[in-house]
Amino acid sequence: MVQHLFTMNLNWSEGRNGTGNIVANNLNTKISIPREMNGPGIGTNPDEMLLGAAATCYLITLAALLENSKIAVLDLSMQAEGFVDVTNGVFTYEKIVHTPRIVVQNLSEKEQKRINRLAEKAEQTCMISKALKGNVQITCEVQIIQE
Repeated sequence: MVQHLFTMNLNWSEGRNGTGNIVANNLNTKISIPREMNGPGIGTNPDEMLLGAAATCYLITLAALLENSKIAVLDLSMQAEGFVDVTNGVFTYEKIVHTPRIVVQNLSEKEQKRINRLAEKAEQTCMISKALKGNVQITCEVQIIQE
């Protein structure tokens, strides 16, 4: 069995509306509660970081699946949205929507179906998606473009 360990050091000052800092191997940034949640909005926040983890994991997984399937991708980009519900003062991360944009040169109907299957498979096999499964709904709205 192989196990990977990731570590992060964090500090915080001044209660709810304070700020902090996180430092990991390739990450060093300020953190605070976002303005949308009546915080100072300095640096990033847990909501963006969760969205970032889910989105980057999905995009990397999708890129690997497309490459392994020998699909010639001209451009791969994505937008991701995270939806947080606030009911009676309780914050719940409800849903993440990935909208990958896949540009290919030749696109037959068969190839389009294949790319859609790979986009779905990427969501099912991404490590972060699997960690969130059952707690946060994750959907994918694929855009396939022929150039």
